[in-house]
Amino acid sequence: MKIASILLVDDEVQFVETMTKRLNKRDFEVSSAHSGTQALEELKKSSQIEVVLLDVKMPEMDGIEALRRIKADFPLVEVIMLTGHATVESAIEGMKLGAFDYLMKPCDIDILVAKVKDATTKKRSHENKIVDARVKEIIGRRA
Repeated sequence: MKIASILLVDDEVQFVETMTKRLNKRDFEVSSAHSGTQALEELKKSSQIEVVLLDVKMPEMDGIEALRRIKADFPLVEVIMLTGHATVESAIEGMKLGAFDYLMKPCDIDILVAKVKDATTKKRSHENKIVDARVKEIIGRRA
């Protein structure tokens, strides 16, 4: 069984291909998108995606706007922002919008894997709390 399902979003095709191979070797299920718009389409198609690795600098729709839309439409999906052009402003903005974390490219694969595992744990914990609350609500109605 795979550790987690990841959506890797970056306009640099070579980066996506390399990271996909590296993450697959570490037992993650990885799908990819090359724009914010494609990322939103992938999320609509697959309810299995738990963590999005999202580049900040992309044409058409930047990572901050993509993050805003992901959190609006898929609030439980955790997003880790990746950038080769880090600015304090974009990091703060991303965290305010609900990003799980913010990493510089190229990032150490072990650090990235640890962050993805932590983000997956957080997402699953939130899902379990929601299920528990619904079960209690249903049981409460029957009592």
